[in-house]
Amino acid sequence: MRFERITVNARQMGGLPCIRGLRIPVTTILGQLDAGQSHEQILEDFPELEDADIDAALEFAGEARE
Repeated sequence: MRFERITVNARQMGGLPCIRGLRIPVTTILGQLDAGQSHEQILEDFPELEDADIDAALEFAGEARE
């Protein structure tokens, strides 16, 4: 799996996959979506994110499930 926007660092957030080296785990984004938040709401809550980051989190999760 190669995702340009997803990083894994054992010394950051316990090694959880995060968005672009930020301290925002992919699971946080997925949880927000699962709770019914729109892309716009997530971007408002996490201004350092870009729309493509949310898409990357979804793609990463889809790939991880396979």
